[in-house]
Amino acid sequence: MTPADRLFASFDRLYILNLPGRADRRDEMAGELVRIGTSLGDPRVRLFPAIRPADAGGFANIGAHGCFLSHLAMLREARDLGCHAILILEDDCDFAAGIERLLPPALDQLDVLGFDIFYGGYALPEGVGAADPAATPLMLADGAAAVRTTHFIGFGRTAIAALIPYLEAMLTRPRGSAEGGPMHVDGAYSWFRASRSDLSTWLARPPLGHQRPSRTDIAPPGPLDRLPGPLRRLARAAKRAWMRHRR
Repeated sequence: MTPADRLFASFDRLYILNLPGRADRRDEMAGELVRIGTSLGDPRVRLFPAIRPADAGGFANIGAHGCFLSHLAMLREARDLGCHAILILEDDCDFAAGIERLLPPALDQLDVLGFDIFYGGYALPEGVGAADPAATPLMLADGAAAVRTTHFIGFGRTAIAALIPYLEAMLTRPRGSAEGGPMHVDGAYSWFRASRSDLSTWLARPPLGHQRPSRTDIAPPGPLDRLPGPLRRLARAAKRAWMRHRR
């Protein structure tokens, strides 16, 4: 059984979120899929065209608005298709070194425990909600602690159905609303988790994937983006190799 076969035993569909103009990220993501034994041509894989809205619409910027709308659109599609569970990978996701060894036990335990939300990759705060080094292959997330990033995230049917109206309501409120208004989608998922203590959220330990260093479409350009072309590519390649092998 390939890692992809094991993945699709737990998830009906794998979404790859990609802006149509980012062929570089699409090609890199295609390479990651080959590592687990599948491809963009697999009917179980959905290359989902990310939404690029005309304006920020109350969000921090256009990219944050588009990412929020794209996640909402994928959830709506999954609901309409009757999916039991879906996995979303954003196109800057790299699988961890040893993914073929790490993925099966994490999903085996996830299937036994059941889940509503699953983070295969994430960033956690220090202190309350911080990662527990002893927890493996899964760790139960603290509902009161923010879980940052959405490059590797899965949802069960109950969470899919509940998230759609929750995110839709956020779009109707002003930014900064005490009830939750426009915000980065990872923050929206954390707000949702805090409001639904009945739902379970599991995190893979160690993470199964991390964000690949590449030009962002959401935030302003970072230090790497401002380097000359050859130096920028070299720095990103070095950082990518380091991130893939860290634990």
